[in-house]
Amino acid sequence: MRKHSDLQIYINDEEIFFLDKKFLSKYCGRMKKILSHEKRKCLRKTMSIEINDFPGGPEGFELVSRFCYNHGKIPITVSNVPILHCCALYLGMTEDVFTNNLLQQIETFLEGIHYWTWNEILVSLKNCKSFYTYADDYGLLEKIISALLTKLDQNSETNFFSSSSSSSPSSPESNSAKRFSYSTQVTPKTVKSTLPNKAWWFEDLATLPPNIIEKILHTIGAYKTDNNNSTLTRFLLHYLKIVTQTREVNCKNSVEYSGLAETAVYGVIFIGNSSFSCRGLFWVLRIVSGFGMSRDCRIEIEKLIGGVLEQATLDDLLVSGHHMGLYYDVTLVIRLIKQFVDINGSDGVCVRKLKKVGTLVDKYLIEISPDQNLKVTKFLAVAECLPDCARNCFDGVYRAIDIYLQSHPMLAFEERSRLCRCLNYYKLSFEACKDLAKNPRIPPMVAMQALISQQINIPSSDTAIEEMTP
Repeated sequence: MRKHSDLQIYINDEEIFFLDKKFLSKYCGRMKKILSHEKRKCLRKTMSIEINDFPGGPEGFELVSRFCYNHGKIPITVSNVPILHCCALYLGMTEDVFTNNLLQQIETFLEGIHYWTWNEILVSLKNCKSFYTYADDYGLLEKIISALLTKLDQNSETNFFSSSSSSSPSSPESNSAKRFSYSTQVTPKTVKSTLPNKAWWFEDLATLPPNIIEKILHTIGAYKTDNNNSTLTRFLLHYLKIVTQTREVNCKNSVEYSGLAETAVYGVIFIGNSSFSCRGLFWVLRIVSGFGMSRDCRIEIEKLIGGVLEQATLDDLLVSGHHMGLYYDVTLVIRLIKQFVDINGSDGVCVRKLKKVGTLVDKYLIEISPDQNLKVTKFLAVAECLPDCARNCFDGVYRAIDIYLQSHPMLAFEERSRLCRCLNYYKLSFEACKDLAKNPRIPPMVAMQALISQQINIPSSDTAIEEMTP
């Protein structure tokens, strides 16, 4: 075509098209204006134009070129209608330029969108990914999403997406999102038995990119703090779980999913502990923690977990902390314990819960002590989070300190002394105190303080006293 072309068009710095000006200007109003303007400046026979923001890139421009060269005809399908729609609007391929132009043909095709099959709607929606901004700005996404919600409404066996409140005689596309939004504001009590189940559409929608899922949430008014929809919450958790398993998520692209993660969290908060056990809440936290939630959102989910921390197990607390240089996320556990104390530890009524968490924290300290990257300050922060009444016995804390000292043999004398400040010597058992007194890793002054505090517990026999002397 180079021999017969008088126009070179560079599309998005990816590809060059050699074309005839008369074919493009016949159908494309925008190209007609550009060519007219360039003609006044260009003295050469062959004109060159650069377009750096063309929707769909070279693929989209090639389709438009075929339409122009084929006398205004091209097969329009559910697969190519999104890209053709955006290209036609971008190039101004309207009736003002040519009768039955590309945009008119597309609009006629889209009139039947609510008769498309579910899979056809999904295909069309997925194909908007590479030119999402144009599809959104031109209103195409809203139209396809409306058709998607209508299908969900029509095919819900439990009539979940229908509502008697939306009885206005409006078109399906104007009311589908409203029916979805109104009908799913269920109370927590109705969710408990259905929470583990997946709806039939979960797997299909899980193939969509995050910006389109976000657009769906905006359309139905269930984004972030507006999410009080249990089914959407279950779907988002399912979606984010798949993302963590199949896609690489890092600091650069986590922002794409952060809004979805926050929406899921606010849905969980709305449902609350009536539907999520403590372990279930930790499962949610593990899923969403890698997606860069806002501070307010993180505090809310941690507050929910902190309120039931006495139900947690050691496995629940062992959240990975590799991204922070530690094997486990110790800072998270500290925040959770503080939330628990704030909620349960102020009035003295919840001593039983405090003691359960005290036992749990001691097990956690023993587990994290061997970590070479665990600083003394962080160890103490965990050990000292709980009030003294949370422990009847400090043997577990001593055992954790001993493991820490064994795992950190180069620890300075001052640091070893500092580490032991979290011990309540009066709450050490006789056997633990005896072991401490003979422990070469424990500073002598600490051992002496422990011995003095144990005087009331020491047996009266001289043999017992000698046994405790280092």
